Amino acid sequence: MSLAEQINRVCTYIVHHLDEELSLDQLSRVAAVSKFHLHRVFAAQTGITLFKFIQLSRLRKASYQLAFKDMKIVDIALDAGYESPESFARSFKKTFGRTPSQFRNQPKWLEWQLTQSQLVQPGEREMNVEIVEMKETKVAVLEHCGAPQRVMESVEKFIQWRKETGLSPVKTSQSFGVPFRDPNTAPPEEFRFDICGSIDADVPANDYGVKTGTIPGGRCAMIRHYGSRDTISDSVYSLYRQWLPDSGEALRDYPCYFRYVNLVPEVDECDLITEIYLPIQ
Repeated sequence: MSLAEQINRVCTYIVHHLDEELSLDQLSRVAAVSKFHLHRVFAAQTGITLFKFIQLSRLRKASYQLAFKDMKIVDIALDAGYESPESFARSFKKTFGRTPSQFRNQPKWLEWQLTQSQLVQPGEREMNVEIVEMKETKVAVLEHCGAPQRVMESVEKFIQWRKETGLSPVKTSQSFGVPFRDPNTAPPEEFRFDICGSIDADVPANDYGVKTGTIPGGRCAMIRHYGSRDTISDSVYSLYRQWLPDSGEALRDYPCYFRYVNLVPEVDECDLITEIYLPIQ
């Protein structure tokens, strides 16, 4: 096992055990790196300290709880490993520039996203490609046009529309995302990402900009991405790079898209499952 794989292993362990005590002895065993060297090896591989990674991972989870869960701030603080709401509030504001209450009332997702550049979010890629026949799906669509870092702002609008109308209930409807450009290469003004939820009837006029759309049916190559969606590009690139060249398949004129099997806050970020569909002829 390479050193990079050892550190990725300990990162994965951390994000799956954020509500537990994470001792140096325990983490060094997981990484198979001596506790006398783990701190230096971790920092050299990731660019941040082991303690900072754990802190940012816990605060990241807390930010989702504040935005999407009806939990008391004191309970979120304890869940994040802080002894008091006051110490949690100081740490949260230092990291995100807003108190927990301010973030709950009005999340600033662009600023939040910028803090995540320090945080390695390991994902697990599984190249078990399935060829599936997808049915055409009528969806409610909110088009996000602009910087990829602001997608969460549009997601919030779509969630609010879902709650107010009940036309695409999150518990029974399917949730999709359709990136029309690669967020890693497209200029912000040219990036478009459709946020979608399956529906039975057309979307009536509304103030949110949600409209009726369709995800076309047809053959697709599908793989599953596990864990944080911040690393989903790695799985997408693997599908194009590792599977497609030797598959003998030709692409259809529609972008790859995602089906979100589960969502935060119903599950923790480390337990997310995303199906990636590559339309083929």
